[in-house]
Amino acid sequence: MITVLTASYNRSHTLPRLFNSLCRQNSHNFEWIVIDDGSTDDTKILLNNFKKSAPFPVRIITQPNSGKHVAINTGVLAATRDWIFIVDSDDVLTKDAIATIEKKLSEANSDMIVGLCFRKTYFDGRMIGRRASPGVLELTPTKAGALLEGDLAYVFKRESMLKNPFPVIPGEKFVPELYVWNKIGDLGKIYFFASKSICFCEYLQDGYSLNFLSNLKKNPRGFFLFYKSQISRETSVLNKSRRLIRAFQCYLYILREKIK
Repeated sequence: MITVLTASYNRSHTLPRLFNSLCRQNSHNFEWIVIDDGSTDDTKILLNNFKKSAPFPVRIITQPNSGKHVAINTGVLAATRDWIFIVDSDDVLTKDAIATIEKKLSEANSDMIVGLCFRKTYFDGRMIGRRASPGVLELTPTKAGALLEGDLAYVFKRESMLKNPFPVIPGEKFVPELYVWNKIGDLGKIYFFASKSICFCEYLQDGYSLNFLSNLKKNPRGFFLFYKSQISRETSVLNKSRRLIRAFQCYLYILREKIK
């Protein structure tokens, strides 16, 4: 039923704890696909050792360093299960993560939904973002981000991801995930379990979250696509204005590149 999809670049120091959390799952009804995005550390050796001992199928795909968004595209094409759980290489899953996803999918009308979403917590147990009451919310990814204010753990129907691959932009290695998550949300319902966490995570110094401005400068076209699309998705004038300003900032970076 589930493909756990992980894109990894030079994360040999965090992959063991993710692998161990996968081994500790209450349900092993999943495959783990790891896209090695051109790592130069010991990732390849590590993953091959994982494959030998894992109590679930492990598939390793190596590609030249192209960015997480391209790695996700590669993994979606290779996946053999109907649902794809996006798990970062520095994440750790709760013991009931896979079982929880299976349960929620069995309770929902899978013909009507294109995704499920759960919360993430820090390793000290604090929930990332704003706390919410127990229950299920039917939201767009944009509205969920504004309401919950934190990184989220998404599970998407593979068919919906195949219909909405990340754009590949020559010379750039990043496109904001929300750009594609919103497009998937346009196809059907996404159920948000606003108080249920299935993942622990941290923000590493070389991660995307702590290097926003640097990533924007390096990937202005990818960010421009995102901000341009967000203008029409935002409901408040203030947020529309913020997205417009960011889009204009990206446009200036693109012009600067052309002048060089």
